Amino acid sequence: MLNKRIINYVGVVIVALTYTSCTVPTLVQKTEHKLTATSYGNFSGADSINTAKVLWKNYFTDPYLIALIDTAFKNNQELNITLQEIEIARNEVMARRGEYLPFVGYGGTAGVEKAARYTQVGASEANIEIKPNRETPEPLPNFGGGLYARWEVDIWHKLRNARKAAATRYLASVEGRNFILTNLVAEIARSYYELRALDSQLNIVQQNIEIQNNALKIVRLEKESTRVTELAVRRFQAQVLNTQNLQYGIRQRIVETENRINFLLGRYPQPVLRDNGSFETLTPNIVHAGIPSQLLENRPDIKQAELLLAASKIDVQVARANFYPSLGISGSLGLQAFNPVYLAKLPQSLMASLVGDLAGPLINKNAITATYYNANAKQIQAIYNYEKTVLNAYIEVANQLSNIDNLGKSFDVKASEVQALTQSITISNNLFRSARADYMEVLLTQRDALESRFDLIETKMQQMNATVNIYRALGGGWY
Repeated sequence: MLNKRIINYVGVVIVALTYTSCTVPTLVQKTEHKLTATSYGNFSGADSINTAKVLWKNYFTDPYLIALIDTAFKNNQELNITLQEIEIARNEVMARRGEYLPFVGYGGTAGVEKAARYTQVGASEANIEIKPNRETPEPLPNFGGGLYARWEVDIWHKLRNARKAAATRYLASVEGRNFILTNLVAEIARSYYELRALDSQLNIVQQNIEIQNNALKIVRLEKESTRVTELAVRRFQAQVLNTQNLQYGIRQRIVETENRINFLLGRYPQPVLRDNGSFETLTPNIVHAGIPSQLLENRPDIKQAELLLAASKIDVQVARANFYPSLGISGSLGLQAFNPVYLAKLPQSLMASLVGDLAGPLINKNAITATYYNANAKQIQAIYNYEKTVLNAYIEVANQLSNIDNLGKSFDVKASEVQALTQSITISNNLFRSARADYMEVLLTQRDALESRFDLIETKMQQMNATVNIYRALGGGWY
């Protein structure tokens, strides 16, 4: 009768635990916004060909630039830090996998115990003889050793889902590495083209110094023949000095750009090897934007945001499972005796146990409720982050496509302007010799020609950078 009451009582407790534990707070869930190609709109002239699928070594053909990028992939500190984060994420997957597998260990014990005489244990030991005419030792030693195991039965898939979430975050960390590779390629390429542009500007300054020195010699001859005054000589001399001063600022920018590249390559300051050919004649790569939906396939940051969103959804399932009762099984198998000599006597010294336990939250579930609410909030946060990443990617591509088109037109116009001003230098010098133009016209023409050539180089650099930026925006650079 007593056993039946106990069984009924235990049954009522288990039912109560199950009922109260399975009561999960209701949250208003924000469904994921499905971003498709139609919600992006269409790129102008979009087709299925996508430049991002081109291997970066085939997209950037300059051997010096390729060598720099290869070095950066090996030595860049930020990239190496990210690789360690990937290793941490991989280890987290291993740890989560081990949580839902049985845990088996081994151990040994040694100690003594003295029970009080006027207790149930003490009185029993006093009246029991281990052998005829041999009482139980007091204090009672205890020696033992064996295996013990513990296994939480993952009936709600809480532990498996935690492993799945960790694995998804590991994949997201890999995409984060790819995103860093993309940005690293783009940053080195932009700095390399800036370096070459500065070299060209330095050459232009040196060429103009020579032209202006020749003009200064002519003005001095004109002064000796009293055709101009000392003022003209001083103005031409000041123009030469001003142009000479420009080269020092350019040299400083060259040093800073070289060191920016050296930093990205993970090395100390040193000269950066580069092509010495004409920068103005570089031809930008032909870019195929592809169709908008390909951004989801190519952009590492979008794929990373998508994986983090998937992991946050799994986290909600894990947090929900905390409301349900957990089932654990534990057991042990080994040898135990009050004297080490008796450990070898089997089966008398054999000890074994097997216990199952069911436990769940009953009262004061604030902690797991808060964890569940936080998991839901983080899931919604991940949705917004995913939408923001996709929107940013589309805007970047649209801006860079427009930029490439406008810079191409701007370069053509600027090249015509440079050609006209370069020819005007010769014309102004001839007119000055024949006294049909004053020295100020010559000075202004030389200054305008210098500025226009600088602008042309700047436009070319922006044009090359635009091809780098669109390659990055489309998701290339890490293949």
